Amino acid sequence: MPALTRFSVQPLSTMTRRLADVASARHDPDLVIQGARVLSTYSERILDGREVWISGGRIAAVKPAGSYRNGSAKLYDAKGGIIAPGLVDPHIHIESSMVTACAYAEAALLNGTTTIFCDSHEIGNVMDVAGVEAMLEDARQAPLSIFLTVPSTVPATSPELETAGGDLTPAKIAALFDKWPEAVALGEKMDFVPVAMGDERSHAILAAALQRGRPVSGHVYGREFVAAYAASGVTDTHEAIDRDIADDLLEAGVWLFLRGGPPTTPWHSLPHAIKTITELGASHKRVAVCTDDRDAEDLLAFGLDWVTREAIKAGMTPEQAWAMGSLHGATRFGMEGEIGGMGGGRRADLVLLSDDLKPVSTWYGGELVVDNRKVTPVLDEALSKPYRYPETAYHTVKLPKNLKLTPDLPIDTVTAHTIRTELPGITLGHVTVTLEPANDWQAHFDRHDLCFVTVVERHGKSSGNVAHGLLNGFGLKKGAVASSVGHHDVADEVKALKLEWEKAGCTIAYMGFNLIPLSVIPEIRITDKGLVLVPEMVISPLFEKA
Repeated sequence: MPALTRFSVQPLSTMTRRLADVASARHDPDLVIQGARVLSTYSERILDGREVWISGGRIAAVKPAGSYRNGSAKLYDAKGGIIAPGLVDPHIHIESSMVTACAYAEAALLNGTTTIFCDSHEIGNVMDVAGVEAMLEDARQAPLSIFLTVPSTVPATSPELETAGGDLTPAKIAALFDKWPEAVALGEKMDFVPVAMGDERSHAILAAALQRGRPVSGHVYGREFVAAYAASGVTDTHEAIDRDIADDLLEAGVWLFLRGGPPTTPWHSLPHAIKTITELGASHKRVAVCTDDRDAEDLLAFGLDWVTREAIKAGMTPEQAWAMGSLHGATRFGMEGEIGGMGGGRRADLVLLSDDLKPVSTWYGGELVVDNRKVTPVLDEALSKPYRYPETAYHTVKLPKNLKLTPDLPIDTVTAHTIRTELPGITLGHVTVTLEPANDWQAHFDRHDLCFVTVVERHGKSSGNVAHGLLNGFGLKKGAVASSVGHHDVADEVKALKLEWEKAGCTIAYMGFNLIPLSVIPEIRITDKGLVLVPEMVISPLFEKA
């Protein structure tokens, strides 16, 4: 059997006569799924007594039960279960999971997700264009439909505020669009303050997408920035953290991706933002759900299917929630004729659901890849030969020698600019603390609930930049914690890490810790250049005279 990839299903333009023949019963389908109820994302109804005719990896028709008789098609008995279109995740970062695209596909398919739109700004931040293109090659070999939203903000801010391993200029971004057909949009434009202020480079990057008819994805905090952000061509965001900014974004013509994630992490803003619908009466027609980031352990337990069910808990009907998890994401990227629904001609990316909308079986391009919650031999074979990244990808950490990891103890009374960690961990507070002369740092730690935080430039692009800061309320009781992820089997290792993380007393999750250097989220961050105030976008000293 040829490799199972996105390219296994031929373009609709080459299949219309065949599909018309099958839909008209002049030709046998390849597969008929019988005994099903169908969840229609078009009408947001569950239709009883249906069967699905599939040919060449596409849906030929959805027919009344019993329509197919005495042919040679393969038959699958859904036993009264619900057949729905595969889920479409409109915003994720594969790298956050610390697995490759091929490995990510397994968890996605087990959760009923068949298409993802991936922003690879993390590997781009380390390896520039070479990293983005390596991930695209990986994605092409995966048994999953993976499209790229081209990283738009590498570095996240500017060389004055941070040192990145890559530099994705407007010209490089334009070249990625022109070379790779699966580069369908511009990734989240994280530098929302420069965008709102009319920064030349930021708007040149926006122009590279808009000139080519590509939509622009966003990342914005603060209602005061919404109008200028939307006027700059941004038409979706996943960063709505409450009802009011969600409402502002919808009224500004910006698609809303409600982000759901483990409640102990920074990624569960859905219950708050969805209130624009449930409390303010907004329509859900331009609202989708997404995952954004997942670590390896959480991929299975907190997939897009879980996020969809969370939308139901928050007040949506099951039919509305599944449409938000499939058709709406497809529509945002202009692919509703290919995915997200069960109309004739669409890809046969389907999922069999239990009554509580938990995936039981999944078809990808008409191939049964998950059956009764287990990987089938077809998928096992597709996963057996993963893509190997270029050797340079395995040697990207280049640390300076003779590191000074802690600041000098102040001799005089000073005002310290500290980073207050607050659950769930996305936004960080800027808290000033008066430090009077002390014999050692431990006295300050005990009095003010502080600990050190240090960022080391890891790309080998500077003269060994090291920045020192102080975390307020982080809760570290003993030892030290560290990560080579500056946000930009594996699951077992991550599980062990999380256990040790909790034992150390850390108050925010590991994934939230990795956001501390991301200098585009209020109110204060730390990069290798020092403390960065957001949205002022200026460097602050650690200490000032009191």
